[in-house]
Amino acid sequence: MAPGSTCSRPGRLALVLATLLAAPAGALEAYTVAGDAIPAPLGGEIGDASRGRVLVLDRTRGNCLICHWVPEPDEPFQGTIGPPLAGVGARLTAGQLRLRLVDTSLLNPETVMPPYFRTEGLRDVAPQFRGLPALNAQEIEDVVAYLASLRTP
Repeated sequence: MAPGSTCSRPGRLALVLATLLAAPAGALEAYTVAGDAIPAPLGGEIGDASRGRVLVLDRTRGNCLICHWVPEPDEPFQGTIGPPLAGVGARLTAGQLRLRLVDTSLLNPETVMPPYFRTEGLRDVAPQFRGLPALNAQEIEDVVAYLASLRTP
């Protein structure tokens, strides 16, 4: 299913669950979507949870706190638009987390969550960032490692 394509929820879910999809054009590292996940780490990278935590809390890079609440009590002004991330590692696999970071519009074309590893079809991108993903493969894997470590609700 191409980003931006639409179909009914049952049809979309069946399509996503029944097929393996290659990464859309423009991705820096090839990946395969299987069901609702990207099972293999991007570029074979190993994630580091401590680096991922830094990215999640960094309001200039990951900027996750603009929409999500994380179990970091010293962080002020956390978001409530997206689901809380406490316990997300117990709810979703690393592969499911990875797909949501790479491009959650593959699961939900109506999402407001930006793709962190897509460069095509984006709007209002500053010239110096055009053609670049918000996070590179290593950074995606670091954030996946951190989020997977959040197992307590």
